[in-house]
Amino acid sequence: MTTNLVLQGPQADLETLERLARLANPQRLAPLGGHALRAEGVAYSATLKHEIDAAAFEAGVDATFIAAGRTLADFRLVAMDMDSTLITIECIDEIADMQGLKPQVAAITEAAMRGELDFSESLARRVALLEGLDARALQRVYDERLAISPGGEAMLRAVQAAGLKTLLVSGGFTFFTERLGTRLGLDTTHANVLEVVDGRLSGRVLGGIVDAEEKKRTVERVCAELGIDPSQAIVMGDGANDLKMMGIAGLSVAFRAKPVVREQASVALNFSGLDGLLTILS
Repeated sequence: MTTNLVLQGPQADLETLERLARLANPQRLAPLGGHALRAEGVAYSATLKHEIDAAAFEAGVDATFIAAGRTLADFRLVAMDMDSTLITIECIDEIADMQGLKPQVAAITEAAMRGELDFSESLARRVALLEGLDARALQRVYDERLAISPGGEAMLRAVQAAGLKTLLVSGGFTFFTERLGTRLGLDTTHANVLEVVDGRLSGRVLGGIVDAEEKKRTVERVCAELGIDPSQAIVMGDGANDLKMMGIAGLSVAFRAKPVVREQASVALNFSGLDGLLTILS
């Protein structure tokens, strides 16, 4: 199979990119600005991908093999995880910090994202530790700690301008997804509802938990509502609970992701911002 190889890195120079590209013996090289390069007409193989991935990672470069001619116009939906994907933090860890429990909660979060713990069970354990916390802590986390991931706003502007719909689906909480939806003009959001009783967190989630299966169902539901096939969706995530929804997508993007996710994704952005997607589909 002949394909293209897109190489990009915020600190990479063209000399480094050209050196990496030559490992793939391309037919042509096309610079894409000062920090990106497309190697065209590459004979893809699993062995070549392994070699390129290792060399690129060592050089701080993201390497993506993709069929020639693919652009944003091939897609109709971008679905994103929230915590550590669209935003830089894990909200539940920062909420826990208000209780002085961040290390305990963060350790459970990390294990769940690596796929070592059942997500629903791990979320219930973490939320239980928040019992009694003043609910105003959620606004403090949003105001003081939440930041959009590098390139996130540029990526969203471009996909929205291209006519794609946007979905934020999270194993986090509606308090944050709803505010981000309004702030960023997202079409649909879906997340867990934290129960608040008398102004304090009860330590429980209302309704069903948005786990890996529910994330997949949500992408399928939104695709059905749009009258499109999941192959017309781009799905972005970083943790093991994102793998099921990424697995049905036409293009899956692992952003600063756990190894288990990077290995299974179409695209791994380890160094570039979320707008690295635009370079790949240019």
